Amino acid sequence: MTSDVVALLQQLIRIPSVNPMGRDVQGEIYYEARLTSFLEQYVADWGFFCERQFVSPERENLLIATVDLSQLPADRPILMLEVHQDTVPVDGMSIDPFAAEIRDGKVYGRGSCDIKGGMAAMLTVISRFRDLPTEKRPAVVLALAVNEEHGFSGAKRMTQGWTEGQSKLLTRPPAAIVVSEPTMLDVVVAHKGVVRWKCHANGIAAHSSNPSIGANAIYRMSKIINALEQHATQLPGSISPLVGGPTLSVGIISGGVSVNTVPDHCSIEIDRRLAPGDNPLDAQQAAIDFIAQQLDDPDWISHDQPFIISPGLAPTHNQSLAESLIATLQQCDIQAKTIGVPYGTDGAILSQGDAPTVVCGPGDIAQAHTHDEWLAIDQLEKSVEVYETFCRRF
Repeated sequence: MTSDVVALLQQLIRIPSVNPMGRDVQGEIYYEARLTSFLEQYVADWGFFCERQFVSPERENLLIATVDLSQLPADRPILMLEVHQDTVPVDGMSIDPFAAEIRDGKVYGRGSCDIKGGMAAMLTVISRFRDLPTEKRPAVVLALAVNEEHGFSGAKRMTQGWTEGQSKLLTRPPAAIVVSEPTMLDVVVAHKGVVRWKCHANGIAAHSSNPSIGANAIYRMSKIINALEQHATQLPGSISPLVGGPTLSVGIISGGVSVNTVPDHCSIEIDRRLAPGDNPLDAQQAAIDFIAQQLDDPDWISHDQPFIISPGLAPTHNQSLAESLIATLQQCDIQAKTIGVPYGTDGAILSQGDAPTVVCGPGDIAQAHTHDEWLAIDQLEKSVEVYETFCRRF
């Protein structure tokens, strides 16, 4: 027999919500639209209040409030539970990504760990409030965001709800935000920021039998990459005791149209991580300036504007929230600790404007994005207890 939360996680895994990650791909597995519709229908008869927020085609946030927030006294705090709907792609997986198979106390499938397990737990928790009288329900908003994996656009749209009046449901900032990510139920109070952008090397196409009359863009890009590798050893920026120092990595390279053609274009995608509080655009500009200096600023290099910018989660306004959540975890017989992590989350975006935000969820980040992604059932079921206890105490 499987528990309700395990069965729900299996349902969620079986509804693909793959983020194309900027690639020009099509198919039913891509984007979050089918999952969003399922989620809205799943809670339709609970007596809660829902709002869909358009972000981009086939991508809508979903907010679910346990009470009518417009009737809530101004001094009654709102708790936001937040989790993203999208998963990374399934390329190279060694298991059926959408079968949601259970083996050895684990649920397997894309998104099981990152982060549909957390989603199933949060949905299960708010379902337990539906039979309570309205005045006794915790004032909780479950926020289900799109596009966390490649741009944080869903979280940015959410914050516009209370900062720019673009939401009819949530018109004031939450008093606290708990973001679900696989933290093994430790409480993340800080994580790195990130800036990502594309860099281009332009060349001149020619037949490969006479390459000297062309200019090989891939050869040119190799000089840029060598410069970036050198830059990565001496990055400017802060070193945080919680998350460590800055990093830089080139993750994607593409160029050329055929082996017998001198390529006239090559591009790379650059990932630059930084301590919370450091300026992402300053970090990007430092890399651009270093390349220009090393290569004598050639006119064949160009850089796009960033496609991802996140300032990081700073441990400045969330200490009281973290202490409260740690107390809840201890009440649930979990010896958790506050930590910092090097990866990024929606929490960095949602915390802007001083909304206290922490990250805490079931599963191990080491299992996220893997070829056989899985989530331990005991972690999943324990997270339900933690989230429910915290909501009722809030």
